[in-house]
Amino acid sequence: MEFETERLRLRDFTIEDSPFILRLLNEPSFIQFIADKGVRTLDQARDYLLNGPIKSYETHGHGLYAVELQESSELIGMCGLIKREQFADIDLGYAFLPEFWSKGFALEAASAVLAFGERSLGLTRTIALVSPDNMASIKLLQKLGFAYSREIKMDESDPGTALYEREGHLQPE
Repeated sequence: MEFETERLRLRDFTIEDSPFILRLLNEPSFIQFIADKGVRTLDQARDYLLNGPIKSYETHGHGLYAVELQESSELIGMCGLIKREQFADIDLGYAFLPEFWSKGFALEAASAVLAFGERSLGLTRTIALVSPDNMASIKLLQKLGFAYSREIKMDESDPGTALYEREGHLQPE
């Protein structure tokens, strides 16, 4: 799967993206706002890709996609749709390297992913999970049309995660 926006290309992750995943998942902001996935080696990054995004493409027909700059093909983040067993709705997920924050890339990628979900997968409702103290991510979700629903606990150690919801926003073609 591959699609493009004005400045970005979103594509399926491959095993060759393991070095990027190793870096992204160990960014302090990723660990703080998303989770510590315990990925510390290239082999663990490879396993993360195989058992996460790549498996999701095969199982659900969607997943987290590699986000790269069209001009240079440089990987800058990931963005996609995640099917979690504990939720009926699909979850919008994203993470970008800090040097690419505040440039509109997350908004551009997430908008494209949501449009793909609505048009190609028939999604009429999407959720997003966010750390309540991640104000930048909350602002992005609000720009995308998400509204706060409630606080949940993803597991026993979770201090609390904010659940946001978005009803479909299909525009006539």
